[in-house]
Amino acid sequence: MCGLLTIKYTIFAIISIFFNILFQWIVLKLYKGQFNIYFAIGAGTLVGLVIKYFLDKNYIFYHKTETFLDNTWKFILYSFMGIFTTIIFWGIELSFHFLFRTPKAKYIGAIIGLTIGYYIKYQLDKRFVFTHGGVK
Repeated sequence: MCGLLTIKYTIFAIISIFFNILFQWIVLKLYKGQFNIYFAIGAGTLVGLVIKYFLDKNYIFYHKTETFLDNTWKFILYSFMGIFTTIIFWGIELSFHFLFRTPKAKYIGAIIGLTIGYYIKYQLDKRFVFTHGGVK
């Protein structure tokens, strides 16, 4: 990545991270039950995934899909490429959560994990998901 692309990708990553963390915070405020941390991380991940897919597809890779099925397939492939990076993100966030036992530490771990994950995710998406500009 270079120049404007790096700036756009960074801004989109920040937007996605913001909504991921926001939804985690909302879930943790609304649900105090067992395994709440996992529900929060899952909700944040799903929200961040959808936002990041839309932004990456349209404004980073400029991929156009012709049909709902094509778009669905791209989203599935995009999500599949995110499995490895999600493991990194969750691992770092949960490590910070259990090691330091403070909400701030959990969110710092989330930001670090997401940042590392998004860098790797870009490389995977460029090579395997958005291999061409799609339908013109």
